[in-house]
Amino acid sequence: MSNWLNLYDSMGDFLAPSMAKDHPNIPIVKEEGCYYYGVDGKKYLDFTSGIAVTNTGHRHPKIVQSIKDAADNLVHGPSGVIMYESILRLSEELGKVLPGDLDCFFFANSGTEAIEGALKLAKFVTERPYVVSFTGCFHGRSMGALSVTTSKSKYRKFLQPSHLSYQIPYADVKGCPEGEDPETYCVNQLEKDFNRLFKHQVTPEEVACVIMEPILGEGGYIIPPKAWVKKVREICDEYGILLIFDEVQTGFGRTGEWFAAQYFDVTPDIMAIAKGIASGLPLSATVASKELMKKWPLGMHGTTFGGNPIACSVALTTLEILHDERLIENSKVIGAYAKEQLLQLKEKYSVISDVRSAGLMIGIEISNPQTGELDGQAVMKILDYALEEGVLFYLCGNVGEVIRMIPPLTVTKEQIDTGLSMLEKAIQRYMEEQ
Repeated sequence: MSNWLNLYDSMGDFLAPSMAKDHPNIPIVKEEGCYYYGVDGKKYLDFTSGIAVTNTGHRHPKIVQSIKDAADNLVHGPSGVIMYESILRLSEELGKVLPGDLDCFFFANSGTEAIEGALKLAKFVTERPYVVSFTGCFHGRSMGALSVTTSKSKYRKFLQPSHLSYQIPYADVKGCPEGEDPETYCVNQLEKDFNRLFKHQVTPEEVACVIMEPILGEGGYIIPPKAWVKKVREICDEYGILLIFDEVQTGFGRTGEWFAAQYFDVTPDIMAIAKGIASGLPLSATVASKELMKKWPLGMHGTTFGGNPIACSVALTTLEILHDERLIENSKVIGAYAKEQLLQLKEKYSVISDVRSAGLMIGIEISNPQTGELDGQAVMKILDYALEEGVLFYLCGNVGEVIRMIPPLTVTKEQIDTGLSMLEKAIQRYMEEQ
């Protein structure tokens, strides 16, 4: 154990700061269910799910067994050079839970790769050069994905990731003037923003696709009005523009539905899925209809590791667990319960300025009670205190002003109560210091 701690103390010698210095960087020796176990013997309630990945909980027994069983037969593909049952069965099963006619797959390893595939597919089949994304969205940090990522300007610093993209504002419910209907206001603003874009910067006939997170993730857990999302779909249809949903974080029950597309009752033309797909193993997919995918010929995109046979087997087991243990229903029910409890905390503590949620995708916004300014420094202190109490949260938002609460979908009411009790103690400690 001492050697492990020595390595931990010197990790800056081995790992790039961008990999080694995220919050909170606790040394862990084991994970199980909704818990991490620290090298110090302490047990931590995990409300991060590995950043919305382990929807079935950490090391679910069926997941562990699935990994062992799959490794007895195949460890590596690559798909195309050989073909194997797990990738074909997974395609068939995913087609049953995805919306509309999204039933054809290009498998990769990460959410960013799925986004790269989606952008390439859209540009190739439309033969149009431009992409429109929304300010505040996060789509990844490779150069193509970065061209449409605007959650933080620092991600784009010195990189000039233009790639022929334009941005318009995301839905801003808080910006609605008093007395106006927020849904109507957001829809009207969206129409104005698209009209302005099409009149002054790019013609709609040149736009290959509009890409969006149906719910902002890293950008602050912003949930737009349903009418606003539907209007994006209508505008795309009007001009023959393909609509891409980035469901990397919102997929596999996180919002209380299989996908946020079903939450909003809007089907995109292309979808990027990852994170919760394989309970912690690297797997993602660019998804479209068979009709669209057939226009993307051999050699236009490729992968060595994408659709790994073990990962595909585990993804099949993940789908079974989500079905059999009714975890999507649990996400909806427990998510509503958690929001109820958080709204009660909001009444007690003025530092909480908003609570936003869809299922177990929950954002707790923190602001300075005196100035009303969003307060990322307060979030960091509260997160540190919460960790000392024994619960792990994460953060998001442009200045880190939102506490991100994304527990495994296996979480119980009792665990929610325990975690929020710890959070309340952390907030109390912070408030006493002010």
